[in-house]
Amino acid sequence: MFIPYKKALLSTVVCGVVLGTTALHADNDSIVNSIMKLRADVESLYSQIDDNKEAYKAELKSYTMQSTDNEAQINRQETAIKMVDAEIKDANQKLTELSNKNDSIAPLLLSALDALESSVKSGIPFKKEQRLADIAKLRTELNNGDITEEKALSLIWASYDDQVRLTKEIGLFKQDITVDGETKLAKIAKLGSVMLYFATPDDQVGYLQKDKNGYSYKVATNEADRKKIVALFDALQKQIRTGYFSLPNALVLTESK
Repeated sequence: MFIPYKKALLSTVVCGVVLGTTALHADNDSIVNSIMKLRADVESLYSQIDDNKEAYKAELKSYTMQSTDNEAQINRQETAIKMVDAEIKDANQKLTELSNKNDSIAPLLLSALDALESSVKSGIPFKKEQRLADIAKLRTELNNGDITEEKALSLIWASYDDQVRLTKEIGLFKQDITVDGETKLAKIAKLGSVMLYFATPDDQVGYLQKDKNGYSYKVATNEADRKKIVALFDALQKQIRTGYFSLPNALVLTESK
């Protein structure tokens, strides 16, 4: 019985050695695979790093070019500003020289202001106080030398242009008027410089009339005339400025007899 036992023991040892060798081989394969995977991961990271470096270099180059372009634009703007400043200074100098050479136009400008003032006073009383105040202010500034004659000429020209515009303007406005001796803030329907109708907060409506003493506001008592005036205000309120309108005769071009 001793010999079979030795065979069995030897067989067991051989099997153990074989199994151990197989396990060791399997561990080696696993380690090799892990190393290969790590190497692949490292190579991938290096590749990403290189790509990022190139991207950052390109981005930095783009920013550098933009910065250079912005600096060039700033320099061009600064140069343009300096040129404009120089032109303004040169223009102011020329205006000053021109003003000194043209002292003789001051009487002409004052005469034009007098004519404009007379036109405003004789025209329909539309915002007359404000317009006369603007003329008086312009005359004072011109006399005191607060503005150049060239500036005064430009403002007088604009005032005459406004005077012409008022003869064509049709619209709704608000201003103080005197009706039967009482001052009221009324709505005004102005048709150029030939007709002017009014509506007061206490429901009085009427029109401006001209007589030998100047202008006065007449209240419409006829119901048909009242409806026509109310219809005009409604139309202008709706921005309707063209079409056929039946209105009371309120022409202010001729004096009433």
